Amino acid sequence: MSRTHTIAAVVGLAIALGGPALLVSPAHRLLGEPDRLTTRVVEQFALWLLLAVILGIVVLWERQPLSSIGVQPLRWQSLTWGAALAAALLWGVVPALAWALRSAGIAGFESGIAMIAALPVWFRVFAVVTAGVTEEALFRGYAVERLALLIGSYWLAGAISLAVFALVHLPLWGLGPVLTFVVTGGILTAFFIWRQDLLANIVAHVIVDGMGLVVMPLLSRTG
Repeated sequence: MSRTHTIAAVVGLAIALGGPALLVSPAHRLLGEPDRLTTRVVEQFALWLLLAVILGIVVLWERQPLSSIGVQPLRWQSLTWGAALAAALLWGVVPALAWALRSAGIAGFESGIAMIAALPVWFRVFAVVTAGVTEEALFRGYAVERLALLIGSYWLAGAISLAVFALVHLPLWGLGPVLTFVVTGGILTAFFIWRQDLLANIVAHVIVDGMGLVVMPLLSRTG
């Protein structure tokens, strides 16, 4: 890598990994009262802003195509792979992890889901789409690719990105869910390294979050 590309990658990584971390740190209070809906909306837009900055760095500073972070032309294979990955997570991995947490006496997703389920449906849909797009682009698409360029190992890059991804979820979800995120996020990371198809990752992420935060709470209310 040239010096320019190295500097751009370091700055980009600081934004891609550090930006979400700031949003869950005490600094996020600068956006407003944490429990207010308007503050939560601002936080979602902040994630989109971070993504816009990263895309600007890729195109304008690094002068690289978006394919360098896994953005591929729209194709049915991406949608199929994403749906298949989501199905494996929803009906295989996540239930097994939930059982493991219960067996170990570790709190799961219940309290976090209850808090989010109290928010309006439109916001939960917005948050699910935001998380699916921005988290996959920042943590998988950009962070994994640029860390791999800097340190020369996709798997070490994936491990670093995964660690940050899991930790930024700790303040909201707690230890049990974070242990789950380590596994599910690890699967998403390994899948991205294998396929380098960001859209497939986004589809899987949106489906999984959508089922947990939108569909299931709605079904529980009508059931």
